Amino acid sequence: MTDPRYEKLAKLLINYSVELKKGDKILIDVSDVPEAFTIELMRAARKAGGTPIVETRSTRIGRETLRAMTEEQAKLIRDLEMHRMKRMQAYIAIRGAGNANENADVPSQRLATYTKTIRPVQNYRVNKTRWCVLRWPTPSMAQAAGMSTEAFEDLFFEVCTLDYKKMGKAMLPLAQRMKKANRIHLKAPGTDLTFSIKGIGAQACQGDRNIPDGEVFSCPVKTSVNGVIQFNTPTLYAGTKFENVRLEFKDGKIIDATANNTKRLNEILDTDPGARYIGEFSLGFNPKILNPMCDILFDEKIAGSLHFTPGQAYEECDNGNRSAVHWDMVLIQRPEWGGGEVWFDKTLVRKNGLFLPKDLLGLNPKALVGKKS
Repeated sequence: MTDPRYEKLAKLLINYSVELKKGDKILIDVSDVPEAFTIELMRAARKAGGTPIVETRSTRIGRETLRAMTEEQAKLIRDLEMHRMKRMQAYIAIRGAGNANENADVPSQRLATYTKTIRPVQNYRVNKTRWCVLRWPTPSMAQAAGMSTEAFEDLFFEVCTLDYKKMGKAMLPLAQRMKKANRIHLKAPGTDLTFSIKGIGAQACQGDRNIPDGEVFSCPVKTSVNGVIQFNTPTLYAGTKFENVRLEFKDGKIIDATANNTKRLNEILDTDPGARYIGEFSLGFNPKILNPMCDILFDEKIAGSLHFTPGQAYEECDNGNRSAVHWDMVLIQRPEWGGGEVWFDKTLVRKNGLFLPKDLLGLNPKALVGKKS
């Protein structure tokens, strides 16, 4: 018997997240995901009148492909993937992995070759299709979260099927404040950072791009970032786990970067010139996600967090920065994580993880976990 939660999540992804319409073609791109859930997605897509095209992958095979990646091979993959992507109106990617560090021994240069070459496909998908990306719960993720496999699965389905419509309504005042703001000031232990988001805009994320969701993002004016930020959340990128990442900025550029693996960190930041500039600034507030699990689709939504992103900017909030890298790094500002402040111009918008202005109180955890809309 198929887990009934599979059908509920599949319907949410197809009908709400990507709003599949009659006649749409959707690419369902899965890696190490149970066949039963892939089948539920296919059935939900057909019921909505769409045509599902399925790509099944394996993280171990993907690692082996990357270990010997050449520029010629990367270009061939790019061309094939782009040809298919241009025929799609929607896209869902689901990634499961028995080992989150599977790509840890992929040579940095091979990985950089692939990510730079394949980037146009990702850009097309982000800008030209209705898309949603999520992880699949695995024992590896449960271990990273410090939970049993069963407890983590329960948390996963609870978080992924939240009332995102209600959350979306509560986000609107924050998005409006971001659109009007100029100078942002971030304060926390080891962090004193200023930048401008004037004229960049803001985007509310309400389950229509990522699941789980719960953030509003903007982007710094490219050369406006000055100061230092000390991240207190582990981050996993290209199969390597980084802790205690500290970035120092001058006129937008990362001029000093340290972590537990400073060498690998700087190799990634040297992928291309844009990797040392910032492509996103976002505030996270999902009330059901409280602690990091080294999975960015969860960690960037942690209640009382923010993330600051070296690399590529999104089209919705574009500062002109281009890069093969897009690396969301997370700082939690709740009291048990050291606290902190977020200022929009002269207004203290959030302190110790809680929003203070009256119009933003609906984004605090007690408000978001109340009655459904």
